[in-house]
Amino acid sequence: MEDWKYVDAEPEERLCRVEQFGIRKAYAGGEIEFIVSVREYREPPDPAMRYFAQADKHTNQKTAPYIPSGWGPNLSTALWECVKSIRKFPYEP
Repeated sequence: MEDWKYVDAEPEERLCRVEQFGIRKAYAGGEIEFIVSVREYREPPDPAMRYFAQADKHTNQKTAPYIPSGWGPNLSTALWECVKSIRKFPYEP
């Protein structure tokens, strides 16, 4: 990340590196795959929260739609917070 300083000359652009992970969730109609994108920010909004993970689909659609997400100081924490959110709410297509 140190060499990013040459590319990230405009902080308002919020340059980030993105990694993707997949997780399957069972629901009444079968299985659904969630793709979780984890962004690593060079200049995060909160210095203690450098990583942000977000799923590509809503859960809890029939009650109060929610896009699972999570922040963390490292990739594994942000990913774990997002996965916990995926597991917490049902998938209701």
